Amino acid sequence: MDTIEVSNLNRQFLFRQSHVGQSKAKVARDAVLRFRPHINIKPYHANVKDPEFNVDFFKQFNVVLNGLDNLDARRHVNRLCLAADVPLVESGTTGFLGQVTVHVKGKTECYECQPKPTPKTYPVCTITSTPSKFVHCIVWAKDLLFAKLFGDKNQGNDLNVHSSNAASSSEHVDVFEHRVDEDIEQYGQRIFDHVFGYNIEVALANEEAWKTRNKPKPIYCRDVLPDRLVSQNGSFDKFCATDEPSSVSAMTSLGLKNPQDVWSLMENTKIFLEALKLFFGKREKEIGNMIFDKDDQLAVEFVSAAANIRAASFGILMHSLFEAKGIAGNIVHAVATTNAIIAGLIVIEAIKVLQSDTKSYRMTYCLEHPSRKMLLMPVEPFEPNQSCYVCSETPLSLEINTYRSKLRDFVEKIVKAKLGMNMPLIMHGSALLYEVGDDLEEDMVANYAANFDKVLSELPSPVTSGTMLTVEDLQQELSCNINIKHREEFDEEKEPDGMLLSGWAQAPPMEKDNNMPVGNGESTPSTSQAVPLKPEEDDDIEIVPTEIKTIPAGTKRKISELSSTAISEPSSATDGTRSTKKEEEIDGDDDVVVMLDDGNSDISKKKRLH
Repeated sequence: MDTIEVSNLNRQFLFRQSHVGQSKAKVARDAVLRFRPHINIKPYHANVKDPEFNVDFFKQFNVVLNGLDNLDARRHVNRLCLAADVPLVESGTTGFLGQVTVHVKGKTECYECQPKPTPKTYPVCTITSTPSKFVHCIVWAKDLLFAKLFGDKNQGNDLNVHSSNAASSSEHVDVFEHRVDEDIEQYGQRIFDHVFGYNIEVALANEEAWKTRNKPKPIYCRDVLPDRLVSQNGSFDKFCATDEPSSVSAMTSLGLKNPQDVWSLMENTKIFLEALKLFFGKREKEIGNMIFDKDDQLAVEFVSAAANIRAASFGILMHSLFEAKGIAGNIVHAVATTNAIIAGLIVIEAIKVLQSDTKSYRMTYCLEHPSRKMLLMPVEPFEPNQSCYVCSETPLSLEINTYRSKLRDFVEKIVKAKLGMNMPLIMHGSALLYEVGDDLEEDMVANYAANFDKVLSELPSPVTSGTMLTVEDLQQELSCNINIKHREEFDEEKEPDGMLLSGWAQAPPMEKDNNMPVGNGESTPSTSQAVPLKPEEDDDIEIVPTEIKTIPAGTKRKISELSSTAISEPSSATDGTRSTKKEEEIDGDDDVVVMLDDGNSDISKKKRLH
């Protein structure tokens, strides 16, 4: 359901300035019909996860070509293709890197045969009280402050909502509530003073926390902007007189033009106040339902400014809007030529699938630097991973405190976040514990809602150590079993979710075969089971788990041999990066990481498709 943004124009060779705001699918259709007017193409401007795009919908196709921009949607399409028994050609790009993979049910790995890294999570105490990196400030601004001001008011939030006035009162007033008789400038200054001033003073009161850390500095609006400048902030009518909410911009209102400039504390303060004013003045109907979107200019401006002000308070280097957006959206900026190369490779693999030329299927990786004099690395597909819970139905294991964790925690953190199910059904034996759907009776909805907030061990059919739960998604036609193991304590740093899912592992190494021809017939070094990469602790853009299992790419050589080039499971939207002297990594919400180099040592590889 994507529409064309201005930022899309430099990523590819199809869209033009005149197409901005239009449906990508419809513009692509019109472009093809200009040189092939007699073919039939039906564009859909909709969400691929909508109910109408079910298994029967996918069954009408001979092959599906994927170029989605997030892990959740990729998983969804993979599962529907498996259920419909339709071949899937997956693809993605990240900067100069890209790849195209072929997935055929029962013959090759499915898209989920190898675990994908999930976004890095941080302990709440680090985000709310002791940030040390700019990414901590971004997470605070995006997931806490933005969500509190503009998101669902019923969602839990770890921001301190009580002011100094409320502390001496018996009433518990939420300082974030906008009073009826309060103009928006006053409200903005009050929020500013609360989150950047009062809350910092509250944090400073805990002297123990600052014995080994630099103390933050409270920042109040009056210290940054004199009263006359606050009243003059922005030109609301001059720059923002538009009926299109997406075009509203605090930068435009303030006359700031270059997103790559690092704003001063005063400029960040002006942007913060102006963005908040514009949200309430121009987009008030959206408040209460908003979710941060990296393509929402005003949201990015607000989050960038808030993160920078917090960074200034904690003595952390401030960043430009361009840099902050990259971190907030986990972005590596796209390269048009890479996208064009990958698009061509998609078509090549699709033709092979349509011709049933199974022996010629290739997973092809586009490299940033030549490896063995090649920038394109073709590899034969691998057989399905027998431990994959999606295509091999292997049971999973979950360590969880069954006496503290609620069914809500299990659904949100495991079933939806980890397993990617959209409409889950959870059973304990024959007992149905939870279900979602529009066709449920009212008493059933009430019953499941009651279960949702119960501790696992107190459910009508208690979930304790040794329990086997069956989780299904009827829309995806996917089912898996999860063995529950009770565990008392979890490491808040390494296991912030308070639970640990396992059993979804990479396939064991198979017998080696060093003479298998690949791509153009040239033999390449064999592959091995991938190993975890350890991220550096001082990286500002590190948004991946501490332990990541890498995903097959190239010829899956051992990382000990490989150092010069990284291949990712890229997203077509792009993701965050970092580099070291020894290696490059691409990490993000749906990235995979594999290292390639010119090494030729013999190492074992997984069994390839013959």
